[in-house]
Amino acid sequence: MNCPNVTECACPKKSCRNNRKCCACVIKHKESDSLPYCLFLDNNGDKSIKNYYRKLKECFEK
Repeated sequence: MNCPNVTECACPKKSCRNNRKCCACVIKHKESDSLPYCLFLDNNGDKSIKNYYRKLKECFEK
């Protein structure tokens, strides 16, 4: 069942069982200390919080 609040899912990973289930997705990623694809689109496959901060720092150093 999809989340009733989701009108458009930004996650490109359509094979994920949590696709269009944002609440379940956020819980899963919180437990694994990682970010969902929809919040971290340019990650080259590394969704770790450490990589997120590295990418964020790169944006502000430009």
